[in-house]
Amino acid sequence: MKLQTLILLIVFLIASAAARKQHAAGGYNTITNINDPHVIEIANFAVTQYNKQSGAKLKLKKVIKGEYQVVAGINYRLTLSAGEGSVSEIYEAVVWEKSWLHFRNLTSFKPLDA
Repeated sequence: MKLQTLILLIVFLIASAAARKQHAAGGYNTITNINDPHVIEIANFAVTQYNKQSGAKLKLKKVIKGEYQVVAGINYRLTLSAGEGSVSEIYEAVVWEKSWLHFRNLTSFKPLDA
């Protein structure tokens, strides 16, 4: 009986540690609805800011996947398809947002190797 209780306790502790690690403070979490209007708005912001900085003329095609990280605001890390005309590439964009200050900053925007 003591052995079964000990095994049950160990299994519980391992499961608890795994759950805490998955949603650890500062870690990235999956955005479950990548078609949410706010996520699309963040993606469009990223493409627009990249265009301003680089002189490119990319248009957002779609958001492929996304993650968020709670910091002093929220970091959005989005994988998106963007391009000119019918040609598109896959990019990773990171946008830092402080919605209560109406602040957004494009932290990075880089092509991903296929």
